[in-house]
Amino acid sequence: MSETLKEKVLKAQAEGSIAGLYVLEGEAQETLTEERDLIAFYANILDLALENLTNTLEAARTMDISEVEDFATLRALYEYAMEHYSAGKLTDASALFEILAGLTDDATFKKAMNAHKIGTDAGINLDMFIATIGDVDATHLAGNFYISHFKPEALAAMERGSNA
Repeated sequence: MSETLKEKVLKAQAEGSIAGLYVLEGEAQETLTEERDLIAFYANILDLALENLTNTLEAARTMDISEVEDFATLRALYEYAMEHYSAGKLTDASALFEILAGLTDDATFKKAMNAHKIGTDAGINLDMFIATIGDVDATHLAGNFYISHFKPEALAAMERGSNA
């Protein structure tokens, strides 16, 4: 890791800034040649996100997705949930999606996390969820960091199945 990047990362960590670390993400991916260093970089993001999650729950507040650090925290926790989903840890992913749905009052985010939870609870693997339920093109156009749009017929069928 270059000294400049190291200084920037340490500064962002000292400030508790997940957003600051995400700003450095591209530079870290280009600069960090050892996989363990890149894993450590992302572990720092997750550690801060879990700390923010704890603080949010202790304060009994909801996160504001339009606030930079809350946005970055939600992104980091979503990526963590998706890692579990990708690894086939559906129970863990489902629990994380349920927590995420309750962390914010943003209707689009809440609906999306509930759809993810329904998918994991139904035993649908991530590749199938993306291919048959998620609307990747609409999500991409919306510019969201999470799968936020869904194929209406597939989502409706999945929701009906979860209410059976």
